[in-house]
Formats: sequence, C-alpha cells, structure tokens
Amino acid sequence: MNIASFAPLAVVLPILGAALTFLLIRHSRAQRAVSIGLLSLTLLLECLLLAHVWTAGTAAVTIGGWLPPWGIVMVVDQFSSLMLVVSSAVSLAVLVYATGQGMADGDHDAPVSIFHPTYLILVAGVSNAFLSGDLFNLYVGFEILLTASYVLMTLGGTGPRIRAGVTYVVVSVVSSVLFLISIAMVYGATGTVNMADLAIKLGELDQGTKTLLHVMLLVAFGIKAAVFPLSFWLPDSYPTAPAPVTAVFAGLLTKVGVYAMVRTETLLFPGDSLNTPLMVAALLTMVVGILGALAQSDIKRLLSFTLVSHIGYMVFGLAMSSVAGLGAAVFYVAHHITIQTSLFLVTGLIERRGGSSSVDRLGGLAKLSPLLAILFFIPGMNLAGIPPFSGFLGKVGLMQAGIELGTPLAYALVIGGVLTSLLTLLAIARVWNRAFWRRPSDAEHPDPVLLAVPEEADRAEDAVERAGSRTGIMLAARTGVQRLAGASPRAGASRPATLLPRTMVGSTLGLVALGVALTVFAGPLFGLSDRAAADMLDRSPYIQAVMGEDTVVPAVSTRGGGQ
Repeated sequence: MNIASFAPLAVVLPILGAALTFLLIRHSRAQRAVSIGLLSLTLLLECLLLAHVWTAGTAAVTIGGWLPPWGIVMVVDQFSSLMLVVSSAVSLAVLVYATGQGMADGDHDAPVSIFHPTYLILVAGVSNAFLSGDLFNLYVGFEILLTASYVLMTLGGTGPRIRAGVTYVVVSVVSSVLFLISIAMVYGATGTVNMADLAIKLGELDQGTKTLLHVMLLVAFGIKAAVFPLSFWLPDSYPTAPAPVTAVFAGLLTKVGVYAMVRTETLLFPGDSLNTPLMVAALLTMVVGILGALAQSDIKRLLSFTLVSHIGYMVFGLAMSSVAGLGAAVFYVAHHITIQTSLFLVTGLIERRGGSSSVDRLGGLAKLSPLLAILFFIPGMNLAGIPPFSGFLGKVGLMQAGIELGTPLAYALVIGGVLTSLLTLLAIARVWNRAFWRRPSDAEHPDPVLLAVPEEADRAEDAVERAGSRTGIMLAARTGVQRLAGASPRAGASRPATLLPRTMVGSTLGLVALGVALTVFAGPLFGLSDRAAADMLDRSPYIQAVMGEDTVVPAVSTRGGGQ
C-alpha cells in the first residue's frame, strides 16, 4: 500500500473535525476529545508520510482522477512532509494548552462553540498550503487559514483585538489580492498554474515577463512571511490575541509564507537573478527586527519583533541558492516554529501568573515558580543560539554556507547574523533578569500579587520554626508545592490565588521538550534537511513525480547567489 495516497487526509481530517466539533457545540467535553483526537490522528498520518518519502522519495497524488496539469495535485516531498509534522505537533500542543485555558477560564477568551472548529480549519489551511502542487490551490490554502485567523484574532471582541484585527485583515487581503493577480498573470502567460508544469514553461518566457511574475509573487509571499519592509503589521497584530492564538500565529503563519517563497524560488525561478535583493532584505529583516525587540518592555511585543528578525535567517539561507544554505534554512524553519511557539506559550503562563506580560510589572518569578523559570530559560537560550541548542546549530550551518559562498554581501550577512544572535541574547537576558530574578518591589510598576508572595513564604517558614508542629510543616509543604506550580497560596485578601492549570503547563513542557529533541536529533534532522534542499535545487524529483518519469527537466543556470 502506498501511504502517500493518503496525503489528502492531512487536510480532510481537520475539516471533518471542524464539522464534528461544530455539531457538538453543547457538549464541550466531547468537542475537546474530537478535536484533540483527530489532530493526533493527523499527526500520526503525517509522521508516516515523512517516513515514506524518506525511503521512497517524492510522491504526487491527483484529486478526482484528473491528471496534471489539469487537475488538483498534492505533492509530498521531504520538505513538505517535515513541515506537516512540525506544524501539526506544534498545533496539537497549542490546542491542548488552549483547552486547558478554556476549562480554567470558563471559555471567556476561547468560546468552545467557536474556537475548536475555527482552529481545525486553520490547521487544514496550513496543511493544504504545504501539500499544494499548483499556485491556485496554494492560494486556497492561504485563504482558508487566513479566514480562520481573522476569527481567532478577534476572540473576546475587545477594543485592542478588533483594532489589531482590522490591520491584520487589511494587510492580509492586500497580499491575497496581489497573489491572485500574480496567479492570473502567470496563467495568462503560460496557460497553467500547476507548479511542475510551470517549472518547464516559465523558462520559455522572455526575461522581462519572467522577472515581473517573479517579483510579484515574492512581494505577495514577503508580506505573508513578514520580510522587511513588509513586516510593519506583525508586531501590532499578534500580541493582542489570546495567548494560544498568538503562539500558533507566530509559529505557523509566517512560516507558510516562507515555505511558499522557498517552493517558488527553487522550483519556478531557479538561478540567482534576485538573490542580491533577497540577501539585502534578509539583512535588513534581521537587524531592524532585533533593534525593534530591544526597545520593547512587553514580552509579547518583544517576541513579535524577534519573530520578524529571525525570518531573516531563513531568507538568507534561501538566497544563497546552495544545498548547504537551503538545508540550513530548512532546519532553521523547523527549529523556529517550535521555539517561537514555546516562548509565546510560556509568556501566556507568565501573564497568567504575574498578572502582566510587561517586564515593568514583573519580578521574583524564579522564586515564585521555578518551573516557569525553566520553561522560559530553555527556549529563550535556544532562540538566542546558545550552544549546544538547535538554534546554535542552525545558525552555524547558515554561517558556514555564507562563508563558503564568499561574496561581500554573504560576509555582511554572516556578520549581521552573529550580531542579531548576540542582540537576541541581550533581549532575552533582559527579560530573564527583570522578570525572574529581581525582587518584585524593584519593578517599576509591581503587581500586588507578586509583592504578597514573599510575605506568605515567610509565614510558612515561621510556622515550621514554631515547635516543628505538624500543622506548620504541612503549611510549608503546601506553600512550596503551590509556588513550584506557579500558584500563590493566598495573594492578599483582595485577589484570589492565580493557578496555572496542569494542562497548560504540561503542553508547554511538552513543546519545550520537543525543542530539546531537535538538538538531540540534530544530526538526522540536518541529514533530512540537506536531502530536501538537494531535491528542491535539482527539481527533477518534484517535476517527474507530478508530470511523469519521462519528463525532460530544463537545465538550471549556474547558481552563484549574491553576486
């Protein structure tokens, strides 16, 4: 049995789950079970697809029996299957986190009748984009995930969320219209939108027409991927959404734009005609993004700027047009999806426990909740590229590829990448020192619940000292356990204790562990990334899987990059 023939289920299962969860509006427990169960089944299927393409190579599935280039085709190669697995693993962790938050909060920020169907539709759109074998179906995938994201962005209906949602919708619609116009122009010039067929026919166009189509698609995808100067919308849009929504947006939505850039650059427009502008954009994205992060006091806004900044690393790897550079970029995409999502989930826990995500109001969180401190520290250091984490390994791969390329612009990007990594460490260290290690009373605008915790701890210690009574020991033990879980035993009479639900902590811990696993299994993951890069730059496996093994693949001009 060819497991690749089941690839469409990666889209169908989440859509089926969305329909079922919508029918279970009044049965919240069943709704949660269906959404988590079907997303888990989808992840299992995608792991089988990844294992299949590792051994059998790229495979294509035609929908409805219509052969390419006329029908819809879904293509599973090593890059798309890796993206499917990582995105679904992250989506499952965020779904469990959101479920725990909804149960704890009475579903105020994530109404059970709306959140689960919409979230599964978002996952279906992401999967459809990764599997799409033609430009119009890629557009459909974008529209599915963007329509769902409009709903998720404005959950709760607060003023800031509505305002941020309006900006997000306007920018997304503009990029989608530009993408749709580009598709129409591509079809008008070639008579097809099938990407394997386009890989052959675009080479027959004159250079001016080809460059125009190339630039239009790059701009459309650059907006979606938040590449500078098209990234202005992101820092003001993402932080206002509920924590799980912000996390999945940060982890996945921009990476779908990056995926589209990688797929079209390697398959449709091979060569190095626009590598120099891409390298300049990558450098500016790195530097401007991280400088914006250093100016932030709110952790969510800071992470939004680092998200923009680190997109530059991926564009850098793409622009080098080499197996080493593209392989490192593929590795870094998988790393960044996991780590960035982890940090946003941890920030949601910080906001829940400390009452705010602003470092001006936080302090003493390491003493209050050591587990929370660990959950922030590990992905934070990973994002900053501290050895031996996967962030360090991915950046080293990119730097080595840049040095091998040897052009002045490549060297400038290597220096910019190192500087960006150091400034990321500075930004994370500032949050770490101010939110976790200083005394709550030293915060510029301390939250009362944080100021009350040391007094409660002192009372517990006094109880132990008072004759070692059993009651005192039990009080101290209970206080310690609650502090480890991030709970305040009694944070003053005017404010109840703020608990961190086990489901939220457990899902965050699982995602942080996945980030560590990327380091442990970096060798096999780099091997997969390099093979994916080699296949994409060769183009033959993709084109022949779709159009037939006898298809003649046009030769690619010498790929120098950044000249």
